Amino acid sequence: MRTLIVSAFVTLDGVMEAPGGEPGHPHTDWVRDYEDAEQIDHKMHEMLAAELLLIGRVTYESFAGAWPTYTGEFADRMNGMPKYVVSSTLTDPAWNNTTVLRGDVVKEVAALKADGDGQIVVQGSTTLVHALLENDLVDELRLMVFPVTVGFGARVFPRSTKKTSWRVTGSRTFPSQAREDIYRRIA
Repeated sequence: MRTLIVSAFVTLDGVMEAPGGEPGHPHTDWVRDYEDAEQIDHKMHEMLAAELLLIGRVTYESFAGAWPTYTGEFADRMNGMPKYVVSSTLTDPAWNNTTVLRGDVVKEVAALKADGDGQIVVQGSTTLVHALLENDLVDELRLMVFPVTVGFGARVFPRSTKKTSWRVTGSRTFPSQAREDIYRRIA
């Protein structure tokens, strides 16, 4: 069975929206002031270890519009790895190695998890992350928390009455003072 990992950039106040310059957010690109080479290398190794990338349509459109224009080992990995996009509207994905998952997201992702070994990494994709969390499909959270508050935007966790327990399995602070905390869901 594959392990599903949500890897998210998060502000201190829990916002995951617009970390990299997405239009429409008053504080878009809030990650930029806290980036460092060690973080970038860490994220590259995370993607090298992943078997596939799972994202929602909005994140897909952002990534597909950017990654094919980049060069280097990280770009080669992002462009070449298998990608699964959850969407009811995307019909003809142009980004290399992309498969569209339609229909019941819970059933589709559960089947994807059951079909093999390795890691599935989810990046961005707030709506998808909320659905995965609500349906106990997330095995691990990797939250890179940046020392900034933006007060507005989509948050990592959905509003819910559900209680889920997590165990801390790691933490690392980068030179920029961003910190990654890793949590495993307690079954």
